[in-house]
Amino acid sequence: MESNGSTLRTSRRGFLAAGGALASALAEAPVAQALDPLGEDGRGDAPESLQRPLVTHPADWQAVAEELDGVGGLGASGVVYRLTFPRYDLDLSSHGVGGLVEASYAAFARYPDGRTMLMGDVVAAEAELQRVTDALQAHDLAQTAIHKHLPAHRPPLWWTHVHGVAVDPVALARAMRAGLDATATPGPRQPDTAPPAGLDTAAIDAALGAKGRSEDGYRFSFARQETVSDGGRVVPGAMGVTTAVTFFPVGGGRAAVTGDFVMISSEVQRVIKILRNGGISVVELHNHSLNDQPRLFYLHFWAVGDAVPLARTLQTAKAATNLASGS
Repeated sequence: MESNGSTLRTSRRGFLAAGGALASALAEAPVAQALDPLGEDGRGDAPESLQRPLVTHPADWQAVAEELDGVGGLGASGVVYRLTFPRYDLDLSSHGVGGLVEASYAAFARYPDGRTMLMGDVVAAEAELQRVTDALQAHDLAQTAIHKHLPAHRPPLWWTHVHGVAVDPVALARAMRAGLDATATPGPRQPDTAPPAGLDTAAIDAALGAKGRSEDGYRFSFARQETVSDGGRVVPGAMGVTTAVTFFPVGGGRAAVTGDFVMISSEVQRVIKILRNGGISVVELHNHSLNDQPRLFYLHFWAVGDAVPLARTLQTAKAATNLASGS
């Protein structure tokens, strides 16, 4: 989960923001197919023809915010509008570690052709997954992956990744809301931003070469260096195309650490070896998208131990991937 800019609460009951609104051309426009024919036949996206996302203003997303009723905001660059939907209703644990917080998310970007892209995922309990699938399919929102992000855990959860493009961003928001409504995801509330007790965050920051943020755990995200595209559109890292790391304190300087590395194929085996040599368990290896360029793979991991040595191992694995400088 990645946060961009300051966190704010958005609500169907009201949205306060300044700036001009991007008009929705079709209030009931259907969600477009997420797949691009060039990606399907393996030729990929031509760099010179890629559409790059536009800078927007908070008020441009007012209708989306009111439809989704989540927590989030517009990133500092003004490009990605992102909302999260934590599963605070669940008492989530894995391998005896409780207090874990996982969240669905929805990220939006606007493009020069007047269309909006949505990328995100829905965190669903076992009994909810088929209802979520039916709701998303009924709204023509593409499911691009269905899998797990954690090792053995209770209650059992699934992550279903979604992708859509439409003229009307509210049509996308409405489809995402239908998927969320098929779960027991609670209404929005601000995340816990208290510094994690018992963790040497300065040492963790130094090990990972970045400043973490306290948000239901101690979190980091790292974007890739190269341009990532999908269906002829540049996909910013804040859409969910990042290496993500979360530390959950368990006491005495120890933490449960979880997250995923985003990699191209040539990086996968090096990262696996580094993680295993550092005592970090490999949980899942899979794709999140159907049509990304370059083809990206996500390796989810888990470990419980002294937080700073784990951070050093993660930094070594980071160095084996093409992350942007300063990430």
